[in-house]
Amino acid sequence: MKLDRNKMIFITIVTLVVLFIVGYGFLVMGEGDDVKSELTQPVVPELKEEQKEYSSKLDAINDLKEVRESNAPSIYDESLLDSTGLYDSMYQEKERQRIVDSIYASGRINYESGEYNNTADISSSKPMAGTPKNQIEETVIDFAKAHHEFFAYEPKPVSLVDLETTKGRTDDFVMVEVNGEQTVKSDERLELRLAVDALINGDSIPRNSLVYGFVRFNANRVFITITNINNKLVDLKAFDLLDGNEGIYIRNSFTGEATTEVIGDVVEDINIPGVPQVGGVKQVFRRNNRNVKVTVYNQYQLILKPAL
Repeated sequence: MKLDRNKMIFITIVTLVVLFIVGYGFLVMGEGDDVKSELTQPVVPELKEEQKEYSSKLDAINDLKEVRESNAPSIYDESLLDSTGLYDSMYQEKERQRIVDSIYASGRINYESGEYNNTADISSSKPMAGTPKNQIEETVIDFAKAHHEFFAYEPKPVSLVDLETTKGRTDDFVMVEVNGEQTVKSDERLELRLAVDALINGDSIPRNSLVYGFVRFNANRVFITITNINNKLVDLKAFDLLDGNEGIYIRNSFTGEATTEVIGDVVEDINIPGVPQVGGVKQVFRRNNRNVKVTVYNQYQLILKPAL
C-alpha cells in the first residue's frame, strides 16, 4: 500500500522535532552536572610568591616604595602659576620682563637710565678711533681695602653740641588735661594727664603719662604747681587754656563773706573803727583757706609752662 505524500512529510517533521527535544534535554542535563561538580570541588589558586618577613620595623619602612602623589588637575593653566601657586594671567609676561631686566642689570645696556656698564677689562679693550688715550683710565678695585673698611666701620658718636641742646630743655607749651572729675582742698594733689608727647628737662615724656600738681587758692583762681615728674625735679606752673592766665578760674564767695564779717565787726566795735575790720578779714580768709573745696571737671585743658 502506497502512503500519501503529505503524511510522509508530516511524520518526518514530527520525528525531527522529537529528536531535537530529546537531544536538547540531554545537553542541558549534562551542563548541570558539570556546574555541580565545579562547586563541590573548587580549585584553590597557587601562591607564586610568599610574603616577605622583616626582622624590624626599620627594615620594613626602608623597603617601602615611594608612593607618588596624585593631585587633582588644576582648573588653571599651570604655566600661569607662580612659585607660590597663585594664578596670574600676566605671569609669563612678568617672568619675561624679569629675565630681560636681569640681563640689563648684569652689566649690559640699561635703556631706562641710558647707561652702559661694560664688565670687561678696560685695559684689554681697544680705544675707539678719535678718542685720546689720556681719557681712558683703568679702574681697578682694591677688594682687600674695601673689605677692611667695611668691617672697620664705626658709627659716629652723637655730637656733644646735640646733647647740650637737648639736655635740660623743656617745651614751651605742654598740653595737659585733668584726669577725671576731682574735688580738692588747698595743698591737696590734683591728677593731670599729658595730652601730647612732651620734652621736659631733656626727657621725652610719652602721651597719657600722669602728672601730679599741688593746688593753692586765691581770689577766683586755683593755682597748680608741679615739682616732680617721673621722680625728677621740675618747676612748672599750670595756665588756663581759655584765658591764658596762671591757674584755673573759679567763682567763690570770699568777697561776700569778707564784707559781711566786716559789717558785723564795725557794728559791734563802733568805738574802735578800722581795727575790727582788719581782724575780721583775716579770720574769714584763714577759715576759707582751710575749708573751701573746688571741683575741677574731667578733661579740663591746661598748659604747663616753666616757672619764670
